[in-house]
Amino acid sequence: MKFLAITLIVHAPHPVTGVRKSTQDRFREVLDNALLAEELGFDGFGVGERHERPFISSSPPVVLSHIAALTSRIRLFTAVTTLSLLDPVRAYEDYATLDHLSGGRLELIIGKGNGTAQRELFQVTPEDQWDRNAESYEVFRTLWRQDKVTADTRFRPALKDAEVWPRPLQQPIRVWHGSATSKESVDLAARYGDPLFSANVTNPIEPYAELIHYYRERWEHYGHDPAGIAVGAGTAGLYAARTSQEAIAAYRPVFEGNLAFQKRLGLDPVFTTLEDFVEHSSALIGSPQQITEKVHRYHEQFGHTVLHLQADAGGLTDRQHRDSLALFQSDIAPVLRREIPDPPFPWGPVLAQPAPAPVPADH
Repeated sequence: MKFLAITLIVHAPHPVTGVRKSTQDRFREVLDNALLAEELGFDGFGVGERHERPFISSSPPVVLSHIAALTSRIRLFTAVTTLSLLDPVRAYEDYATLDHLSGGRLELIIGKGNGTAQRELFQVTPEDQWDRNAESYEVFRTLWRQDKVTADTRFRPALKDAEVWPRPLQQPIRVWHGSATSKESVDLAARYGDPLFSANVTNPIEPYAELIHYYRERWEHYGHDPAGIAVGAGTAGLYAARTSQEAIAAYRPVFEGNLAFQKRLGLDPVFTTLEDFVEHSSALIGSPQQITEKVHRYHEQFGHTVLHLQADAGGLTDRQHRDSLALFQSDIAPVLRREIPDPPFPWGPVLAQPAPAPVPADH
């Protein structure tokens, strides 16, 4: 199993103290956490993309380029690239450049994104967002693979023998499809034989497991070898401590602060008590043994081989956050690496290979 540390770069008041860092300090924290992830032996570091409050992750290529310059080994992920909002040509230019600057360490997790404010900012409607996502992905992946591209597009000017530079380093880049609640993204991933990354954050396990099962069905429907499936999954939080009592005591003020913040935003929390959150969400809060057992319970439903953890302290003290990640890597990750397989592809730059033909959606 491989492990990612991921941040959406939430810029909100601290859930316990109520103090909000400056924008510059928040970005500095992201860079420090990327360095910490590489130091501790994480396999990847991801940066989200959002275009609305309370996030400041509107420019992941810039952030990841800085991280690429500071690190040497860790793979760099987007989480997610919101292709439904972006011009795929411009997105290709940014990421092909970053692919070179990072030495081929880039991987994308794409998705339509969510949130009314960012849809309105880019004039994307609920009715056309899935079509935009699919079209943008098809153009993006073709640009990555072909020197000249012709495409009759609906949502941007058509392309005719278009040449877009620079040509990328990886041939081709690996693209995961982020999935939270919709079958559209799952079907798109299965159609192209791409890996799936389940959000697995907001709700209990059942809806995420249902979508992953659907992905496996569609994968075989489109004629792909089941041995080639790769699934990643998120977590709703992490605090590893030597005992469950210590973990619960340390995390309680964080949970209560986050619960109050959700209510101030007018959200209806799915988990209203810490005990319910620990038991029924994907959060990994407890002793090493408890966390290992919980990951296995989710693996029984998902069959996932990549797991993402929260890169930010999220209300914990810096010391608690670092100690928790260090304990995860020393006592939990080695067990999971032994007992759960890796994805069915090398964890490194993607070597040149023939591009598979897309399967028609109505196949």
